[in-house]
Amino acid sequence: MDERLEKALDFSKYMITLNNQRKLINEKFQEQSIHYYQGGKFSVTRELVAFVQSLLNMHQTQTILIDDNEIPIEIEDLEKFSKDLYSTYFEAANQYLSEYNKIKKNRTVEGLINL
Repeated sequence: MDERLEKALDFSKYMITLNNQRKLINEKFQEQSIHYYQGGKFSVTRELVAFVQSLLNMHQTQTILIDDNEIPIEIEDLEKFSKDLYSTYFEAANQYLSEYNKIKKNRTVEGLINL
């Protein structure tokens, strides 16, 4: 096989593997960014965190939020709920960054697969 063709094929395999690994760690991040509260399931997004923070800024202590399954959930302690959201988000984000940095350092298909 022509050397240029072989290099192009190797690079193509690397890019496919790299994109698959990125997709996998992003899916893992999305799964770890879920917070369960009183039977409700909340995906912790920046929007949810900002909304809860704005409620706290308006001196709200409790509220009703609609969870991911379109179920209304009464949040009785908004302050604690907010702290739990922050904790869930930052734990997931820190792990995501760590795994992303590992991927970034590997320049071979074998290195990406053996993470």
